[in-house]
Amino acid sequence: MIKKLKEMPTRKLYKLFVYFVLVMFAISIIVPITWVFFASLKTPQEFFMNPWKMPSSLHFKNFVDAFVGANMGQYFLNSVIVTALALFILLIVALPAAYVLARFEFKFKTLINRLFTIGLFININYIVIPIFLMLLSWNRSIQPIVGMNLFINNRFALALVYASTSLPFTIYLLSSYFRTLPRAFEEAAWIDGASHFQTMFKVMIPMALPSVVTVILFNFLSFWNEYIIALTLMPSEKLRTLPVGLINLQQAARGAANPGPMYAGMVLVMLPTLILYIFVQRRLTEGMTMGGLKE
Repeated sequence: MIKKLKEMPTRKLYKLFVYFVLVMFAISIIVPITWVFFASLKTPQEFFMNPWKMPSSLHFKNFVDAFVGANMGQYFLNSVIVTALALFILLIVALPAAYVLARFEFKFKTLINRLFTIGLFININYIVIPIFLMLLSWNRSIQPIVGMNLFINNRFALALVYASTSLPFTIYLLSSYFRTLPRAFEEAAWIDGASHFQTMFKVMIPMALPSVVTVILFNFLSFWNEYIIALTLMPSEKLRTLPVGLINLQQAARGAANPGPMYAGMVLVMLPTLILYIFVQRRLTEGMTMGGLKE
């Protein structure tokens, strides 16, 4: 066997090594995900007797207990609303900003680009407490006037924070892609009488769709799985998102010696991201590669 490996060309050995690493990487992801799916369908007795054994029957009651009994249905709805709002706000702001920074020259452009680049290196988890104190102060000032919470325990406020903290990465990625697109398309649209606004939305953004899909997927994963900001800004139990609710479900499962609903809650968290990735996989690949291939 060693002699055959020595006789193989270096390029084939390299390919063999790459395939081996990829297969091992895939196994390290697929096995835990599959195990969680099977664990979510087991009774407590089956789980504690042999965690690695296939379930003898499909115990869907775990999902009912998680979705209804543990209030994961409400948490799921909160996550959907917050994530959708955050993505909407992010795209409405980031797309025009990235297009302008990529295609136009104006005063302070270099400074703005540098500020967004600096934002890439700021971890939001390190400044969540100052953000919370600032929003809490604003909320206390305005709550007596409007009679409701506008900055704390508010899903729109949480979505706004998510979108704001994701702007540097999103603008950097989109503007980099916009720079690779030929100017001939814009010039043709201007000759036909299109305004800058029409050119952006009818010509440039459709051409940058692979990059937009990439941005949506990465930010969806970030918003959907975010825990610290949601825990800090949404102390109300009814307004918690899935990751926060999952921690509470985990603590309840430990006390009841019934891990099935906890793993069912994990499936509820993972399933939307897996489904989204399946549908946008091809576009995601284009968005990550096409920018480097365009002249």
